[in-house]
Amino acid sequence: MQLTTALAMANGYAPNAGELGKLSDILDPNLIDQAFDNAGVGTLRKRRLPLDMVLWSIIGMALYRNTSVWDIVGQMNIMLPGKRTLVAPSAIPQARQRLGEHAVQMVFEHTQAIWNAQAEHPTWHGLRLLGVDGVVWRTPDSTENAQAFKKSSNQHGEQHPQVRMVCQMELTSHLLVSSRFESSSTNEMVLAEQLIETTPDHSLTLFDRGFYSLGLLHKWQQAGTERHWLIPLKKGTQYKVLRKVGRNQKLVELTTTPQSRKKYPELPETLQARLLSQVIDGKERTILTSMIDPMRYPSSDIVELYEQRWEIELGYREMKQSLLQNHYTLRSKRPEMVRQELWGILLAYNIIRYQMIKMASKLKGIYANQLSFTSCATVIINWLYTASLFSAGNIPKTLGNMQDLGEHFILPMRRTERIYPREVRSKQVKYPVKKMPVSS
Repeated sequence: MQLTTALAMANGYAPNAGELGKLSDILDPNLIDQAFDNAGVGTLRKRRLPLDMVLWSIIGMALYRNTSVWDIVGQMNIMLPGKRTLVAPSAIPQARQRLGEHAVQMVFEHTQAIWNAQAEHPTWHGLRLLGVDGVVWRTPDSTENAQAFKKSSNQHGEQHPQVRMVCQMELTSHLLVSSRFESSSTNEMVLAEQLIETTPDHSLTLFDRGFYSLGLLHKWQQAGTERHWLIPLKKGTQYKVLRKVGRNQKLVELTTTPQSRKKYPELPETLQARLLSQVIDGKERTILTSMIDPMRYPSSDIVELYEQRWEIELGYREMKQSLLQNHYTLRSKRPEMVRQELWGILLAYNIIRYQMIKMASKLKGIYANQLSFTSCATVIINWLYTASLFSAGNIPKTLGNMQDLGEHFILPMRRTERIYPREVRSKQVKYPVKKMPVSS
């Protein structure tokens, strides 16, 4: 039985929406159809490879990184309608082109909206904790990729076309909220600005100091209700102290530049923000935030709260090292397929992360980011690999059993006292260095 068929049939046997084990927890076939319709790819001739199977093959490219696309098709039992023979190898690239990148993006956006709404994310003083940061992906060095994406060289002289991506992540679960990506020549703040529309109300977004732009931060805050931000104070930033609002905290006034006001017409000449300082591990940390009310947002843990920003860095490591198994170069050799593959990676990551939220929901006092991603991903990927072997009526039960395994994957408490200074490691040499004879 094909995986997509098994999941569709099993929906008829799934428990009620309020119970665990529902197949829409994985990927609802009806939601896929709706996303395809919105993307304008829902109507195709029956003899062609169904696009929901093509979508699963794209997800499989991320889940089974060491497996060729043709083997993924075989493992997931992807066949033509009405036939029991696998599709030809050339059919998958053609089907990927018909599907396009926008359809996979629509599935990602539909699922994240539903899953983030259903998940009971913990809040900080009524605000959801979000993080924004960038990452770079390396693509195959094809002519088309080189034209679409800027080449960058590293310390070893290697050159590959690269894609710059900026993501927004819910920090307690690592569930992705939104993402935008372009050529590596595109500035991160340009991509971050495109995430404003998907930012939920009553949220606090943590930025790295590289995103410091008063125009961006003001627009972020004004786009909705209680959309706060938190960012380290950039070195050399000029400000005027209006008054002290407590120990080691001040209400300050920041002056915007004419260039910023030209780019952001609604940006005023001055902005007010709250400046907090605290010594952590012998180093003074200075934080700037839009949460200027000291009564509602006490200063006792705001500076330490910024440490949560590193959760998105851990999420990127989970994608590149655990999910893709350190294969830093993507598969696709054409720009539109590169973008489609990236949406597939983000979708595959969210599928795993949402299952981890379900696992954590059965454990008292445990959040999804306290579970081992590597161990959970192994169990979830193996479940997807074998799901088509189960009868449709047993799939919800096996899914529920998988979600009961969370207690075995709880990580130990993080040790905050360890500090590892950054260092550049030399690249391992493939061949031994020939020793030249010393002349007398």
